[in-house]
Amino acid sequence: MKPTAVFLLAALLLCGGIWLYGIYFGTSRPPHRRPPGTTSPGNRRVEKTDVAWRSQLTWAQYRVMRERSTEWPNSSPLNHEHRPGTFVCAGCRNPLFSSKTKFESGTGWPSFYDPVVPNAVYTEPDGNRTEVRCSVCDAHLGHVFSDGPDPTGLRYCMNGVAMAFVPATPPR
Repeated sequence: MKPTAVFLLAALLLCGGIWLYGIYFGTSRPPHRRPPGTTSPGNRRVEKTDVAWRSQLTWAQYRVMRERSTEWPNSSPLNHEHRPGTFVCAGCRNPLFSSKTKFESGTGWPSFYDPVVPNAVYTEPDGNRTEVRCSVCDAHLGHVFSDGPDPTGLRYCMNGVAMAFVPATPPR
């Protein structure tokens, strides 16, 4: 290999390494600013640095929950979760949706018509859509649309990777 090609390859690898280092260990972005008046159940808050979120969440969870990405449709095992229980935020374990409000929307993402309590989530404008965020840790969860079933007419279209499922404890 010619010395010029070796130098260019080394320079490219060095620049790529610096770029990746900046992505994973760079300075934290300022925290998301919640809309005024937003509350959470029990006024609970979870705030972490970007480095702490990266160490806690998987790569896919981080991309969705902290960078507002979207998982691939039909990629979440939660699409097929039909047991009684509660869907909680994967970042802070805030209860978000009851399995009683889950329905098959045919969209490829877990869908619900109502949060478990009104202030479990909050919404913000997102272009021509409405973004849904966890009211405790501000994680991006998905979007809400007005084409859902009764009684609310809403479809909370959630990224499964942003949630965990906690089965209901059977009565003794």
